[in-house]
Amino acid sequence: MFNFSIRIYYLYRSLKDLEIYFLLPYLIFVNMEENEKKEPVKPEEEGLLDKAKKLIKKADELIDEKVEQMKKSKAFESVSSAADKAGDYVDDKLKEIKTGEAKEKIKAFADKTESEAKEKLSKAKEFGKKVADKVADKLDDIADDIRNKNKEPEKPENPEA
Repeated sequence: MFNFSIRIYYLYRSLKDLEIYFLLPYLIFVNMEENEKKEPVKPEEEGLLDKAKKLIKKADELIDEKVEQMKKSKAFESVSSAADKAGDYVDDKLKEIKTGEAKEKIKAFADKTESEAKEKLSKAKEFGKKVADKVADKLDDIADDIRNKNKEPEKPENPEA
C-alpha cells in the first residue's frame, strides 16, 4: 500500500508539472494583454471619511505646533516653575511627616498657641472687669440722679393759679 501511495503522489506531481508547462505560455500571453489594455486609473473622489482623516491630521499638527509655541512662552515657564516649587514644598512636607518632624512642629505650634490663648484670655478677663466696674459706676450715678429727683418736691411754676 505504501508503494501505491508514493506512485500516486509522483503521478500527481508530474501532472502538475505538465499543467504548469502547458499553461505557462497562456498565462504570459494573458498577462501581456492585460498590461496593454490597462487604461490609466482615475483617482477616486475623496470620500467623507478621507476628508475627515485629513482634517483631523491638520488639526493634530496645528495643536502640536501651538503646544510647542506655548512651551516656549514666558507664562508657561513661570507656571511650570511655580508648579515645580509647589511640588518641592509638598515633597518636603511629606518628608517631614515621614520622619516625625511634622509632629514635633505641630506640638510646638499647639503649645505656643495655647500659651498665647491663655494670655489673651487673661487680658480679656481684665478688660471685662474694667468694663464691668465702669458700667457699675455709671449705673450708680444714674440711680443717684433718679433718687435725687424723687427727693426734691416739685415746685409749681405758677403759684397763683
